[in-house]
Amino acid sequence: MASYNLLLLPGDGIGPEVMAEVERVIRWLDANSGVHFETETDLVGGSAYDVHGVAITDETMKTAMAADAVIFGAVGGPKWDAVPYEVRPEAGLLRLRKDLELFANLRPAICYPALADASSLKREVVEGLDILILRELTGGVYFGEPKEIVTLENGEKRAVDTQVYTTHEIERIARVAFELARARRNKVTSMEKRNVMRSGVLWNQVVTAVHKAEYPDVQLEHMLADAGGMQLVRWPKQFDVIVTDNLFGDMLSDVAAMLTGSLGMLPSASLGAPDPATGKRKALYEPVHGSAPDIAGKGIANPIAMIASLGMALRYSFDMGEAADLVDGAIADVLASGTRTADLAAKGQNSVSTREMGEAIVKAMAKRAG
Repeated sequence: MASYNLLLLPGDGIGPEVMAEVERVIRWLDANSGVHFETETDLVGGSAYDVHGVAITDETMKTAMAADAVIFGAVGGPKWDAVPYEVRPEAGLLRLRKDLELFANLRPAICYPALADASSLKREVVEGLDILILRELTGGVYFGEPKEIVTLENGEKRAVDTQVYTTHEIERIARVAFELARARRNKVTSMEKRNVMRSGVLWNQVVTAVHKAEYPDVQLEHMLADAGGMQLVRWPKQFDVIVTDNLFGDMLSDVAAMLTGSLGMLPSASLGAPDPATGKRKALYEPVHGSAPDIAGKGIANPIAMIASLGMALRYSFDMGEAADLVDGAIADVLASGTRTADLAAKGQNSVSTREMGEAIVKAMAKRAG
């Protein structure tokens, strides 16, 4: 029996609540898939700061480095607004991404037919939507130096964030985009701001060169990122794989989240480069939604994005495509049955709790599995 080690980092806010439903799915898979999952749970974000004074400890990082995959909940909340910048809850996630070298962030945006009316856009615009935003995750303005706030001689303050990309960083994310497109509908849209940013000029040049040299069979188009944001809400089904930098990827994937009806619906995968010897990648899987402190502890959070993130782990880390399809199919079945958490329920419609949604998905998995 194959065995995999998972590090579960629930984090803050609704993180522990939705992670509990992932654990429910893991237990079912453990008993029914012929694969064993060994799990370890640890602290990250504000919960880690409260105990250790840092957003993630060196010991937890060692565990993450050794794990076959990290399953991550959410971090942050008003409770930690005043903590020093370097130990803010989000610093734990940024360290995981940087130290594990997770440069490729996959954010699918899928609109289940049963939720087409939950989107703020017209049904015909979003029904059947299935696109993938690929965000470069370890470069760009979030990590560039200098990054500082300084006091000038006249007493004013000046803040600086630096957008930096190298040829290598752009080449490797471009290759991931083209490879993903080959397994989908064979189209890549590269988004940047080459009209006003030199990093955008280089991004455009490098993506074009990689396409010409290695992937001429894949359709490639270039689009300015602001125009891309407009097109995402105008006619999102024109896209297949969108590849973009760290900053624009952060914003555009949140725009795409609302196309699906709720931010609680979007999973993500953050992948490193394949190990030359084993072919395995370091990987972290997390829902796109945040810690939602306003509903934390109420038992009403939507666990679908968290469960779907586990589904992505099955697909991309463990080559368990059938199990991943089982998870995705069960989610679709539950939604088609009319089961809704509060974020998805129409006015006057009954909603289920976080736990009830998790239970419903596991029951649907069992039914599909026969």
